[in-house]
Amino acid sequence: MAANTSPKTSTAKYAAQSSQPRSATSAPSSETGNSWEVVNRVVFPMEDRNAILPLYALEWTQPRMSHDEIDPVADFYNIDFAAMNESDARRLVNANLRQPANVSSDIFTVENRDAICVHAGKAVSLCTYFNAFPAGYWRRWTRISKVRLTVQVKGGGAISVMRSSGRGLLHTVQTLPVDSTEQFTTVTADITMDDLMDGGFFWFDARAGETNELHIRKATWSVPTTDRSAQNPTTFSIAITTFNRPTYCLRQLRTIATDMNVRGRLDTIYCVDQGTDRVRSQEGFNKTAQDLGQQLTYIQQANLGGSGGFSRGMFETLRAGTSSYTMLLDDDAISEPESIIRAVQFADYCVKPTIVGGGMFHLDNRTVLYAQSEIVNRNNMRPLPAVGQRYNQDYAQFPLRDQPHLHRRFDADFNGWWMCLISTAIMKDIGLSLPVFIKYDDFEFGLRAQDHGYTTVSLPGVAVWHQAWHSKDPQRTWEDYFDNRNRWICSLLHSSKPTPQLVYQMAYNDVTIGLRLVYSSLHLHHLALRDVMRGPQYILSSMPTKLAEVRKARKGFSDTETRPNIDDFPPALAQYAPNSKPESPAAVKREGITTLLKDLISPRNGLQDTNPAIAITAKDATWRAFRHQSSALVTSADGNSVAWCKRDNKLMRTLMFRNLYLTKVFCKRFNALAEEYRAADLCSIEQWAKIFNE
Repeated sequence: MAANTSPKTSTAKYAAQSSQPRSATSAPSSETGNSWEVVNRVVFPMEDRNAILPLYALEWTQPRMSHDEIDPVADFYNIDFAAMNESDARRLVNANLRQPANVSSDIFTVENRDAICVHAGKAVSLCTYFNAFPAGYWRRWTRISKVRLTVQVKGGGAISVMRSSGRGLLHTVQTLPVDSTEQFTTVTADITMDDLMDGGFFWFDARAGETNELHIRKATWSVPTTDRSAQNPTTFSIAITTFNRPTYCLRQLRTIATDMNVRGRLDTIYCVDQGTDRVRSQEGFNKTAQDLGQQLTYIQQANLGGSGGFSRGMFETLRAGTSSYTMLLDDDAISEPESIIRAVQFADYCVKPTIVGGGMFHLDNRTVLYAQSEIVNRNNMRPLPAVGQRYNQDYAQFPLRDQPHLHRRFDADFNGWWMCLISTAIMKDIGLSLPVFIKYDDFEFGLRAQDHGYTTVSLPGVAVWHQAWHSKDPQRTWEDYFDNRNRWICSLLHSSKPTPQLVYQMAYNDVTIGLRLVYSSLHLHHLALRDVMRGPQYILSSMPTKLAEVRKARKGFSDTETRPNIDDFPPALAQYAPNSKPESPAAVKREGITTLLKDLISPRNGLQDTNPAIAITAKDATWRAFRHQSSALVTSADGNSVAWCKRDNKLMRTLMFRNLYLTKVFCKRFNALAEEYRAADLCSIEQWAKIFNE
């Protein structure tokens, strides 16, 4: 093993082994003058099967059609709940009751990564997240005119080739009978790319005969290579950055090491280790490194956050000059390896260089898709689901085939860097990540690419499992500084002026955390605004040291004095029980304003409390829970600590008025600051080279 080291970084590239993973990818098939390339393989899970199988295959059921699919005017009218009787209400509820998707072994059995057996008299559907072909996206962003399904089958029954439109209307393209009980035979079907402008999927359903099982293996979706945009062959690198999550990172490396389809196109994995608990020190690392050989480049560097870690991988990819793409992949995500190669192959066929992103499933509820396709409200620099999309879609309770709204194409502004493939051409043109340590780096990169004419496609069937945000509360941690500072920097870079929505959002954040007695975050907002107004050079120069400064700035506030056990504090006098009745948004807003005004004029505090007035769980720690309370024992979002938050209305007034003043100054200086930040070229390759050298 050869290694190059410097005082602040070290890089090691592991020697190649006897195996040659690049040979794992077969050449495109060719017949009668036409050449086809497999771009989607139908796969099934080999691990955690009980938790995720509905994302791959499920029992066939009769498709459902709702009234709004064929009559969009139905959405014009609301429901008069006041006029409903009990029978009407029951019919409304019962009409939407759904049983979870049936993936019982009585219906089918997964035999291998690419093979299942449908039991006699049973039927399965492959209209699932990972196994339906996202035809609408291929129609929109590539030149392909048709797709070929190829399936190896044995036994008796039939394969029904299906398609949908962007409206979610389904129909059968072709039925392929199967009568081959002795050996596997191959069936194919070609599907034209029509009726897909607004979206739509291709898939197949399989029904076994009444007396015969139906075995299915090596099902693939192929496209004509003549429609390919990229030069053949292309390769890619993977950038993984990690900070003291060595076991998670090693699991990610192992997953990639065992998938020959991925490795057949892979140049190298840049594992950027910024922690003190090193990945290379973990048991089993040497074995994984040997398996990967020269396809692993291990880099140690100082902690520059997610933006610094991912930028290092992007930087090294450009410097090596061999990869067409870099895939950014979170260290603590669980990957579906087929997603990785699907993203690369889709990018090969895109008409112009494209960012190809993937969705994020919840790690603790594996069939729930947190996000796929997000857009940005540039007026307040907040993300939201794409038009027609929604957060937290449960594919076990609501399968793809029964959710017409999921069949439309969703256009994205950016994709989270839990999994995101970026073309080398785009990086050369627009630079690397914004050097802001953490938060909004993926967000800003997508907007910058968009401003330069590049598209982000969040491709269905491409995703990872990642820890969900509901176990985090950045407003109670040092992360809140970066969240606010970097959002304001994004506004300077990508907004034309400080909009009323942005100003309202800034004030709203201060109000909500003030009402929750999180005074440390009010202080961090003050520091963030001040630092933004110091200019881009300060943001650059303070990057390596800012985390330590922020941690120090939080000290001394009651909400930051956490303990690992509730018994480390005196017992609370009461337990909070939410009992507020539902109200209109306007009424809730009035209630919040009234509560704020009372807090601003009241001298009340809980600094002298000998016991917390109330105990509040993490789930219930909204501003309503803190009303009329002098202090509160509050559990952290991750459930690992508790803080005794004490009311200090005088301090709250001081901090809020200071931030209002700074907001006024920020808005006044907005145009000048925007020019300064845009001229600084913060994301250039040359700028990052200086950061890494330092």
